[in-house]
Amino acid sequence: MQNKKPRILPSIAKILTEFGENIKLARLRRKLSAEQVAERANISRPTLLSIEKGLPGVAIGSYAQVLFVLNLEKDLLKVAVDDTLGRKLQDAELTVKERAPKK
Repeated sequence: MQNKKPRILPSIAKILTEFGENIKLARLRRKLSAEQVAERANISRPTLLSIEKGLPGVAIGSYAQVLFVLNLEKDLLKVAVDDTLGRKLQDAELTVKERAPKK
């Protein structure tokens, strides 16, 4: 079975790269080695390096483990907190189409 690389948009790749860089900077600010963080997160060092590069093939759980080790796991709760588009749609009372029934 072949490993399929996820296909992502360039804008998403840029965001993931920045996310990985932010994680690396947080690790360096705490003066932790890659080996220490990988061991504490229960992942391999190459997986940590992939996270710090922002590679899309790494499981979100691994990202969460690293954030936990860096005491940044609560940052995940900030995702979609300020959903301005969703709130505008809700305020406009636009109807959302229901899914077709299963056959």
